[in-house]
Amino acid sequence: MADRVTGPASYFPSIEKTYGRPVEEWFALIEASPLSRHGELVSWLKAEHGLGHGHANALVAHVLKR
Repeated sequence: MADRVTGPASYFPSIEKTYGRPVEEWFALIEASPLSRHGELVSWLKAEHGLGHGHANALVAHVLKR
């Protein structure tokens, strides 16, 4: 039986389907941003790229945890 994906990664299939980009592209955008704080990055993804709060939060949390 496959392990169930939990945490921020559980949002990744929905993010890819909703926005038409692989999560790796979102990770690269976040890493290239001059912003570094979680809330700033979430707000930026929402304002500049039209992501919903949960999706933006999941991507930022994953990148900052690396």
